[in-house]
Amino acid sequence: MRIDLDNYREILDTLTRNKSRSFLTGFGVFWGVFMLVALIGGGQGLKELLNQNFEGFATNSAMVWAQPTSKAYKGFRKGRYWHMDYKDVDKLKRRIPELDVVSPMLFSNGGTAYYGDRKTSVGVNGVLPAYQHINSPKMFYGRYLNEMDVAQHRKVCVIGKKTYKDLFPGGGDPCGKFIRVDSIYYQIVGVDYNVSGGISFGSEAGTTMLLPITLMQQTYNRGNQVDMIAVTGRPGVVMSTLAPRIRETIGRAHLVDATDEQGIMVFNTEVLFQLLDSLFKGVNFLIWLVGLGTLLAGAIGVSNIMMVTVRERTIEIGIRRAIGATPRMILSQIISESIVLTMVAGMSGILFAVLILQMLEMGNTEDGIVAAHFQVGFWTALSAAFAIAVMGVLAGLAPAARAMSIKPVDAMRDE
Repeated sequence: MRIDLDNYREILDTLTRNKSRSFLTGFGVFWGVFMLVALIGGGQGLKELLNQNFEGFATNSAMVWAQPTSKAYKGFRKGRYWHMDYKDVDKLKRRIPELDVVSPMLFSNGGTAYYGDRKTSVGVNGVLPAYQHINSPKMFYGRYLNEMDVAQHRKVCVIGKKTYKDLFPGGGDPCGKFIRVDSIYYQIVGVDYNVSGGISFGSEAGTTMLLPITLMQQTYNRGNQVDMIAVTGRPGVVMSTLAPRIRETIGRAHLVDATDEQGIMVFNTEVLFQLLDSLFKGVNFLIWLVGLGTLLAGAIGVSNIMMVTVRERTIEIGIRRAIGATPRMILSQIISESIVLTMVAGMSGILFAVLILQMLEMGNTEDGIVAAHFQVGFWTALSAAFAIAVMGVLAGLAPAARAMSIKPVDAMRDE
């Protein structure tokens, strides 16, 4: 296939003849492509950032806790305070076989952790090792709590990311070192980098310190009391169908109306994840609507400018026709100019968008871990380039048709 360099030189000469007009026309395409690619990459990064607030949290889980009753029941007035206990955990396991994991939790009112001359605020939670099946940890150092920690009431803890940063600003593995909380020393066995800030109980995300629940019962004199019970359903089980049975099982033991949704609070995370999915579907629709709309506006601008260019070159086109240029050659010339203009502007927009997205990605990298990927995929970029080429062809069709309709005789009369 022979490349006609003269043809491309002519296209370049035509586009550079009026640099300001070509620049402003191309800027419309540039901005449209930049907006589309940047919004797609930015939307992807935003989705990852929001999902990190719930990263590792089981989608088929629910949290159960006690609140003041909102209904009178069996002689008890509404507004009565009550508490769950360890017996409720056993009853849920026995009476609702559809539940997979049933894990009790205890919370403290918060405290201050000390290591050397450094200190930071922490929230102390008592959990079982099974809790990692509900909120999966991301261990940066060490390990999670195990069954021996619970059985032997070991004074060990797993600290969060923010706590680690505050107490150990120099970095390094803190496992084996002791920190003091409320006059009690705990040995660090792990550092959890899970940043589930969207579902954080009892404390700010990253400041939670996990203890074996048996140790917390003993240390904080909590007895058999339970602040919250986290549960997950077996595969294929919809948690919303189990909520009434959970309320009935717990309510019967504590003389609370099973229909009292305020008194026996069941927070179904399935609803939350469905809400997030709906939110991102709307965001994606808005991204494509704005991006394609801006891109279409740029294409219309290219088509209008090419139409003006054809009108200005009426005599030139007429002479070409007179000396033997076929309509196909005229069509090819005009469409080629449109494609070159849109491709140069469009590829510049893609490159600039990729550069901006890379800077955003670098800004969301900490400790070598990328918090969110803002870059677009290869096939997305390739699809954008293909869309630019198609847009260039479509933008040049109307001006090309106008050019082919010019007759040599009429062109000669044109001033």
